Amino acid sequence: MAAPRSCGLWRYCCRGWSRAAGDCRLPGFHRSWPGATPSARLLSQEKRAAETHFGFETVSEEEKGGKVYQVFESVARKYDVMNDMMSLGIHRAWKDLLIRKMHPLPGTQLLDVAGGTGDIAFRFLSYVQAQHQRKQRRQLRTQQNLSWEEIAKKYQNEEDPLGGSLVTVCDINREMLKVGKQKALDQGHTAGLAWVLGDAEELPFDDNQFDVYTIAFGIRNVTHIDRALQEAHRVLKPGGRFLCLEFSQVNDPLISRLYDLYSFQVIPVIGEVIAGDWKSYQYLVESIRKFPNQEEFKEMIEDAGFQKVTFENLTTGIVAIHSGFKL
Repeated sequence: MAAPRSCGLWRYCCRGWSRAAGDCRLPGFHRSWPGATPSARLLSQEKRAAETHFGFETVSEEEKGGKVYQVFESVARKYDVMNDMMSLGIHRAWKDLLIRKMHPLPGTQLLDVAGGTGDIAFRFLSYVQAQHQRKQRRQLRTQQNLSWEEIAKKYQNEEDPLGGSLVTVCDINREMLKVGKQKALDQGHTAGLAWVLGDAEELPFDDNQFDVYTIAFGIRNVTHIDRALQEAHRVLKPGGRFLCLEFSQVNDPLISRLYDLYSFQVIPVIGEVIAGDWKSYQYLVESIRKFPNQEEFKEMIEDAGFQKVTFENLTTGIVAIHSGFKL
């Protein structure tokens, strides 16, 4: 595991996780230093006063981070159950499609951001292991002169069933990571998996470290999407791939009206019944409507430096997979 890029220390406060800065300056991290000029202090004050959206509510940028943290801290233990209930299980097919689109090979180094409960990570590990086993069987078929004992010995001597692959799950929410770690134990995932507490807008990883970056149903919750995209570009190796699975804009008017009715009238009720939390699921529904549409998000990815950016609509645009490369 690479050492953290910054010299900040994580501390927990009432608004979530924040940096306790030392004497160093971090890219994208600004504060009003005691000796700062009046213009620098004014710039810092303006930044603190900047407004953004939390669902349909207008809040300060500083406040949004804490509110989003509280949402996912609240829903963490019911997160997977609610995903099944809200999407009628279709989210599983969407995530399977994301992995197939990635088509990772043994040895792939994946960073899954906002992946606390491990859904993408576990699919990645299963896919890579299956790929590695198929490769091994193909190699054995080319060696027809081997005895049964020699074939068995080759399988027994296989030290790494993942072929060197590693998925690093990075999430800003400690409770989501706790759920993911427990799921990993329950499902028997022990190898090729790392859990890191970190912020999508300031990733604690070195430059050019990963082959693939994924973020599924997470990027709409970050305060500064442009910064998260820039960080994705930074940590990817040259030739690396960015993949984002996110709710998007429905392109069929009739389905759009039905989808809105279901989203606003049904999903918060399900949230109250299953998770005892109406407000969090009201926010999640609203956050989808505030997220850029497919073309707008594509342009944001390109602005971050990615090339060959494309998107694929799933389920008439309820969700979309955006793909880009660091070339």
